[in-house]
Amino acid sequence: MATANEHLVAWLRDAHAMEEQAITMLTSQSSRLENYPELKTRIDRHLQETKDQAAMLERCLERLDGGTSSIKDISGKIVAFGQGLSGLFVSDEVIKGTLASYTFEHMEIASYRILIAAAEQAGDQETKRVCESILQQEIAMAEWLAQNAGEITRKFLERDQRDVTAKH
Repeated sequence: MATANEHLVAWLRDAHAMEEQAITMLTSQSSRLENYPELKTRIDRHLQETKDQAAMLERCLERLDGGTSSIKDISGKIVAFGQGLSGLFVSDEVIKGTLASYTFEHMEIASYRILIAAAEQAGDQETKRVCESILQQEIAMAEWLAQNAGEITRKFLERDQRDVTAKH
């Protein structure tokens, strides 16, 4: 039977892999966005936040003698790479990307809430503090996407109606 600390380390590795996946997805999405400057700016900002989050999780794992999981990190990057490639083949990439990002943010929000509870149970106040900080960034990104999805959709439909590049 695993201890709370062992579960915490395993879940921190999962969260690190999730952030590595997010870095790959956000980088891919940002590299193709041309006609949605507000979205690109927000994605680029969250991309930097995500890189910082991965580094914070690495420090937590190092402090707990856990280290990251190369297999999980690579698996997450492969999945994200496939998701990024799929955008090349759809005519509404910006809409599909917004939907995927919003959904992914909510998975991250749930993950960090779980990590906060696990860190609290394990008595690890530093990891709890780090996860609470990351959680706020994920909530902010999800809220931004929710508030701007309608405008992104309208802009996409207007561009598509005028037969100008709307995809990205």
